[in-house]
Amino acid sequence: MTVNIGILITVIGFVCTILGAVIGILTFARNRDKDVKSDASRNAVIETKLDNINQSVNTIVLDLKTSELRWATTDKEVVRIDESVKSAHKRIDALEKENDK
Repeated sequence: MTVNIGILITVIGFVCTILGAVIGILTFARNRDKDVKSDASRNAVIETKLDNINQSVNTIVLDLKTSELRWATTDKEVVRIDESVKSAHKRIDALEKENDK
């Protein structure tokens, strides 16, 4: 039984081609899974950072609102104290005029 060398080379070439295709498909599938895991991990990190930024911005907004309320209250107190000081100066001026007589 002699095997024709041309047929043997063709069969070996065909087997190598099929084996190469299978290895290529398996490698592609493995790399695709790694890419998906990598993308998911990266997206999770980005979402976490965005959540932290969002929380920081919300905290700053609350601080600003509190600050605005504090300044509004302080402004009212300053006006009230200013009126009180003016009234006290008028009384002091009146007392000084009485003492000068």
